Amino acid sequence: MKTNILTAVFLLLFLVICIGSCSHDSEPISQSNSYYIVGDKELQRELSLLFRDLQKQADNPESRFVLIQEITKKLHTIDELNLLNLFLTSYVENHPEDSYNGYYLLIVAQNYLSQGADPFAVQYFERILRNHVDLAVNGTTVHYICLQNLIDLVSDPELKVSYYKNLLSRFPEKIERGPTYYFLAKTYEELGDWDLAIQAYRNFLGYPETSIKGVPHAHEQVRSIIEFYDYPNKDWTMESLEDLVNTVKYAMWTRNSRLLRRYRAKVNFFAISWEEESAEANQNFLDGLGSLLTQRIHYNSDLDRDSNNREAYLRTWGWSYRIKTWYLYFRRVDFPADPEIHGQWEWAGIYFGEKPFAGTESF
Repeated sequence: MKTNILTAVFLLLFLVICIGSCSHDSEPISQSNSYYIVGDKELQRELSLLFRDLQKQADNPESRFVLIQEITKKLHTIDELNLLNLFLTSYVENHPEDSYNGYYLLIVAQNYLSQGADPFAVQYFERILRNHVDLAVNGTTVHYICLQNLIDLVSDPELKVSYYKNLLSRFPEKIERGPTYYFLAKTYEELGDWDLAIQAYRNFLGYPETSIKGVPHAHEQVRSIIEFYDYPNKDWTMESLEDLVNTVKYAMWTRNSRLLRRYRAKVNFFAISWEEESAEANQNFLDGLGSLLTQRIHYNSDLDRDSNNREAYLRTWGWSYRIKTWYLYFRRVDFPADPEIHGQWEWAGIYFGEKPFAGTESF
């Protein structure tokens, strides 16, 4: 009888220990987290274990970070991006003190970007910059990734200016400063802030090795813009192309070298053959332009047929020069910084020799 009682007691103790142990090992996950247990049975088991461990790490953000990374990988594996976004945004909302929240929201932003939901991605990139500290991620930082993406996604020039300036001030060692200054200048142009645009262009010229994709002669173009901007009195332009052409014709016909110089563009004037790339004319040539009026200069009555409302060509001949035929080139001034001359016409250059495939002039 005594033996039976002892056996029953030991059996009861054994059952209590087993039940307690099983209860601890199979501690249920919260109802809210059970929503994320998806996939096949093996994946469900792995996610259940991860979420159970996550519940136990309430006061350890570093351990939670490791677990959340694993959960993220699992949900990515089965392309459950919407579910992953819900989990991460809910986590950030419920744990506002977590220092890794910027990283978690970056995953959300990149998920939206991969799905083509750019407006949602922009919303989260900007939220990270406003509300969360920067974090190092795989050799770069969360804020740097956000800024690089926002520059490509956002069209508002005021916002783009702030992103470029942020990159230049905070991450100068990570970016190519030449292109950044170039595109900052272009963005200032969109805003009509020409003083700041010119300053950004000047900074761009400090990086002569920089190349701009799609703009093979960016440095030459920028130098031309700055030189035009800096020239104090741009009085060689005329509102009417007809008036300007007639004035230049009169100067040539009367051999009036002073009048000819008066209406030659003082900045970026070129004198090249048709085969050459555009380049500024030699100053000695420009200084001696009047001396080439030693005989009667002839010109066509009409402009060349390739002339249009942006640029025009006038064929002339009889110059005291090794090449007798010149095409005078006229163009509209593209300079919004000064509304008084923007859109007017200037005599901007000379092409030496007969125009390739020249036809009858009918403009």
